[in-house]
Amino acid sequence: MKIAIIGAGAGGLAAAYDLTRADHSVTIFEAAGEVGGLAAGFKAPHWDWTIEKFYHHWFQSDKSIIRLIEELGWSDRVLFPRPFTVLYHEGQFYPSDSILTAFSFFMRHFPLPDFIRFGLVGLYIRLSPWWQPLEKVTAAEWMQRWCGERIYNAIWKPLLVGKFGEENLGVVNMAWLWARLHARTTRLGTFVGGFQAFMDKLAEVVKRQGAELRLNCGVTGIKKQAAGNGKRGPIVETAAGAEEFDAVISTSSPALMARLAPDLPAEYSEKLCALKSMGAVMVIIALDRRLTKHYWHNLPKEAGFPFLSLVEHTNFVGAEHFGGDHIIYCGDYLNPDHEYFRLSKEELLERFLPALTRFNPDFDRGWVKESWLFRTPYAQPIPPINHSRNIPPIRTPLRGLYFASMSQVYPWDRGTNYAVEIGREAARMVMEDQAHS
Repeated sequence: MKIAIIGAGAGGLAAAYDLTRADHSVTIFEAAGEVGGLAAGFKAPHWDWTIEKFYHHWFQSDKSIIRLIEELGWSDRVLFPRPFTVLYHEGQFYPSDSILTAFSFFMRHFPLPDFIRFGLVGLYIRLSPWWQPLEKVTAAEWMQRWCGERIYNAIWKPLLVGKFGEENLGVVNMAWLWARLHARTTRLGTFVGGFQAFMDKLAEVVKRQGAELRLNCGVTGIKKQAAGNGKRGPIVETAAGAEEFDAVISTSSPALMARLAPDLPAEYSEKLCALKSMGAVMVIIALDRRLTKHYWHNLPKEAGFPFLSLVEHTNFVGAEHFGGDHIIYCGDYLNPDHEYFRLSKEELLERFLPALTRFNPDFDRGWVKESWLFRTPYAQPIPPINHSRNIPPIRTPLRGLYFASMSQVYPWDRGTNYAVEIGREAARMVMEDQAHS
């Protein structure tokens, strides 16, 4: 078969890997100048490793990506250090990523009955495999009911507001929060050289297996064949022209998919357009010294920080890989119409840098060596009540056209692990459908 894949992120590359192994002819279209999608990275001239534009890590429970890495023989290049997470509560940071630290925090700040309720809820979420009933209620309502107001207001409400905004507290369902807590681990993983190094190596394997990779080649349309010409596969349009394929796998955002494929039936297109998501704004700052001793800082919006989280990447991957630079992310999930999507890097730094003294009172702007700004309007899908009914199937109604995005991995959260899983599932469907056609 002659197959097109739109997007050279983790899902597109994983699909291409399986399809080329089965000796199919694959062409990958990527609008950007590098592979990787939302997990793509960059590297300053004096760095040995790349760093992700939007922070990424793997969990030890991420079976799909770990299985792929094992197949490729690269397991020795995966690292699972033990970085530390803290949460901000009443003006101080507290460790929050183990049973012992949670016990210490709760015993200091909450009555014993609250701690017992929190523990029982956590045990239930970790042990229960049944997420379907949880999508019938919002995460805010469920957590308020079972954890109580004090725990909800201190822990869960800040997490939900930070991720989805106050306006979506009555929208996001509990199955999404179950998925975030059910299988995640305290050890976090990365690839030697960074995620971009992994994506580049995977792209090289895919090309050696016969795939054609077209970078800086965005797709402008996906059309069905004209009736009566005897051909069945979709047509992919780019600035360079139009090309026929037996099958097309698109890994774009739902909104972009709806625009690219106007021949899709209205019912399917309406499902695509109904899927809502948050965007992300990320300012990355290189410092000449360490800011904190922790990796991840969870920050409640009501505490007045100008961003959702501060992530000190070099407390996860050593500064020696970055020429001695200490790297921090200042990131936020926001509606795509938020002013942060319009402000310049310099304007954002004017808002962000003063807040760094709340993490280290000795911070001075003279510590800053360099900074970078990255933004995307599609970063975090919003899952409402009964969201499983909203998910468009991978097989679209248009013959030979498949859609595999992070909006379809529900109830699981977006990430390279689930991108690999859905990409390989789409490839399997393509081969299965062609075998039976």
